[in-house]
Amino acid sequence: PPDSGEPARVAAFVKNRAIKYLVLTMPTRDDLPDGGAEHIFKVITAVKQLNPNTLVEPLISDLGGKFEFLPRIIESGAEVIAHNIETVPSLYPAVRCGADYKRSLNLLAEVKKIKPSLITKSGLMIGLGETEAELKDTFKDLRAVGCDLLTLGQYLAPSAEHYPVKDYPEQAYYD
Repeated sequence: PPDSGEPARVAAFVKNRAIKYLVLTMPTRDDLPDGGAEHIFKVITAVKQLNPNTLVEPLISDLGGKFEFLPRIIESGAEVIAHNIETVPSLYPAVRCGADYKRSLNLLAEVKKIKPSLITKSGLMIGLGETEAELKDTFKDLRAVGCDLLTLGQYLAPSAEHYPVKDYPEQAYYD
């Protein structure tokens, strides 16, 4: 179960280090009825109470598709809601087994539906074998659901047992 002392510890950590912008990451909590939304809410609100000037960006899972719990995260006061799409649709079966490309897009769209002014962010790993055309299509898909910010990161396989680096596009254009 989530650690009930974590919200206070995270808030104190932020205060002690005078952190101005906090990115919170989380494991997938499909084992929890709400996908972990209540715990995320508690951590963010604790951080905001003790550090009112700290900006907070939770990098959330897709909540197992339980979008009815998304408003709880949104009411936490976070300035950005991030959910990484990670890769292009054709690579999902190999790279993101258990995840669903459309569900990830729908989560980002749902954030905008609930609170249009909230900044949404996603990220992609580059180097898994995606093509430039696939990247462009993914960029367009993210823009179509109102995603405001996108990060692109170079994929590096953590070990020989992980998905291998395939190649890197020399450049990717966003129309």
